[in-house]
Amino acid sequence: MSLPPTTPSLLRRMACWLYEGMLLFGVVFIAGYLFGTLSQTKNAMDNRHALQAFLFVIFGIYFVWLWSKGQTLAMKTWHIRVLDQSGQPLSQSRALLRYLWSWLWVLPPLVLSWGLNLKGGESIVIFIGWVAIWAILSRFHPRHQFWHDALAGTQLVDERPVKP
Repeated sequence: MSLPPTTPSLLRRMACWLYEGMLLFGVVFIAGYLFGTLSQTKNAMDNRHALQAFLFVIFGIYFVWLWSKGQTLAMKTWHIRVLDQSGQPLSQSRALLRYLWSWLWVLPPLVLSWGLNLKGGESIVIFIGWVAIWAILSRFHPRHQFWHDALAGTQLVDERPVKP
């Protein structure tokens, strides 16, 4: 009889989240260079909505592909694996669903900032506040999972090596 998988601590999950954000700078750099080269964009403000849509698709490909394999590089570093509720690896459709629900990390503060026409520092404060609230809300999940995982039917599990 095996024990149910344990959920990584909130601190480890958030450290993984921050590390993932740093790694995405490389993805954005390469994708932005590719987009700018292919579209012959000379000014950063030209085609910005097309670039945002392109990055949305690139991020989707990145996360869906790696989550369906079980882990991103940041998740490997922090010994975290994503599985479905039955403990199986994610299908690509389940990984896509998780990707879409994971936008709950950023869409509410973006919509609020846009709706209130906020700029710079105010938007950053709202973003950081929302991320903190969204992370803390996981404490109210029965297994302390993030709510986008609950909505997507996925779970993050601890994969640290067992000590002998």
